[in-house]
This record gives sequence, structure tokens and C-alpha cells, in this order.
Amino acid sequence: MKLIAGNSNQPLAKAMADYLGVKLTEATIRRFSDAEIFVEVQENVRGEDVFLIQSTSAPANENLMELMITLDALKRASARRITVVIPYFGYARQDRKPGPRTPITAKLVANLITTAGANRVLTVDLHAGQIQGFFDIPLDHLYARPVIVDDIKAQYADLSNVVIVSPDVGGVVRARSLAGKLGADLAIVDKRRERANASEVMNIIGDVAGRDCILFDDIVDTAGTLCNAADALLEKGAKSVSAYVTHGVLSGPAIERVSKSKLTSLVVTDSIALTDAAKQCKNIRIVSIAPLMAEGIRRISEESSVSSLFD
Repeated sequence: MKLIAGNSNQPLAKAMADYLGVKLTEATIRRFSDAEIFVEVQENVRGEDVFLIQSTSAPANENLMELMITLDALKRASARRITVVIPYFGYARQDRKPGPRTPITAKLVANLITTAGANRVLTVDLHAGQIQGFFDIPLDHLYARPVIVDDIKAQYADLSNVVIVSPDVGGVVRARSLAGKLGADLAIVDKRRERANASEVMNIIGDVAGRDCILFDDIVDTAGTLCNAADALLEKGAKSVSAYVTHGVLSGPAIERVSKSKLTSLVVTDSIALTDAAKQCKNIRIVSIAPLMAEGIRRISEESSVSSLFD
């Protein structure tokens, strides 16, 4: 088994390698003066089971091209099997046509990854489940839920007073699954989105008065939805509001919004390498999915069950 990492999230890749007890394969990934990307794998990978770790987070296009070029290098180096490990799958929110003459970019990215030479994909908490069907190669879909469940149990002494809240109707299945694992109640924020990256809270479905509310979502981008939902929950009498999100995109005004919000904390995983500003924000805390992803890699390499991780 060989692990090779792109530049998008080196700390997570190193943590995964440490868990597995292997060293990251040496590779040179650099830019020419005109910004073209050049990749050279420094170790022999002929006949090897190779895992390429790269999130397609910001800068999404740079990281995506780096992934494609590294894939091509590994394919031409005669790797036996190449599994692309994508902790955060960018462009996942473009999973359907919202209007006429618009692309389905998640499908395009899936085609690019397959054509570039990937044999299978390992990813975490896709924004939409149907993206699994966009790939014509095997895809293993991990969930950060076990890591989040453990952290919630460590942070909240009285789970009977906890309510898991979906920040929108589309995330109800995700929130219900977490609530079921914790034996907690469920509430829903009914919102209306007039345009991208802008939301307005309309109503709260469920009893939140006097309860510790935990917002649960897969992606936090500009943080407008979470901050508005926190305000609405507190107006309905919630005792406290925190948030757990798998992918901390945190673009634009997100850091400022979170720091000024009424959220007790925003807990994100390390699927995306956080900026220094995000790390310094007192409201933001990180939990690691490195052991979860590394265990997924081990099981793929050993041809054992990945789904049993969640039994």
C-alpha cells in the first residue's frame, strides 16, 4: 500500500499515514512560471495499491487539476490500482440543473476523475447521495457521524436535554440519523433561499424551548444559514445553540459571522485544511476524521468490509 498526498490538506494526509504506520510517498508537485502544474512521483509505484489523498476545496480548480495530473502520473507509472481519497468533494452542490442552460458539474468532475485513471473513490459525507451514481467506478462513502457522536457525548453530560436540529428540510435525513444514534429529539428549521449563499429563516418545527440545540449539516460555507438558525432557535427559547458540520468551507464573511454569532461553538472536521483566521476564531473547534478515513483505506487495501465501520 502506498499513500501519496496532494497539497490541499497535508496535515490530514500525514495523520492518516501515521495511523496506518506508513510513510507518505515522496512526490514533487510544483508550478512552472506560467502556473502550469508539474508532478513527479519520486518512488517506484509499479504494481502497487496506491491511495491518492486530495480534497478539492478552495482553490477548487487548482486542487482539482493537481489531482488529475497526479492521477495521470500514477497511471503512467503502472500503479496496479489507484484509489482517490477525497475528504471533501468540491462542486458537490452542483448536483442537478436548478434552471435552464446550467451544468451538472458534480457529474463532470466524476467523469474527469474516472477518465484521468482512478479505479475507485473514497470520500466523506457527500452533499447529495446521488453523486455516488455519477461515478462508473466503485465509490465508498464514509460518514463523519461516528466521530461527531463521540464528541457530542463527551461535551454534553445530559443527552436527554439535547435536540438535533436540521438547518433546512433537505438535511432532515442526515439530522434524523444523528438524533437516532444519540437517542435525541429532532427539530427542523424551515427556511427560504432566495439566491445562492443567502437564506432567510421562516419557522422552527419542533419543541426547542429550554433545550440544548445542536445544528447538524454537511457543509458550512458563508455561515449565513447557521447563524440565522441560531438566532431563530434562541428566539424560540432554546437554552443554547451549537453546530456540528463535516466540511468547514468557511468562505467570504463566514469567520466574522461565526465569531459574532450566538453559537456556543462551531465544530468542524479536518476534511478541509482551515485557514489561520478560522483556527484563531474562539467559536470554532476541530475534530479529526483521520482515524476514520485511514481505517477505510486499510479495509479497501485488505479487501474487507467498509460498511461495517458504521455497524
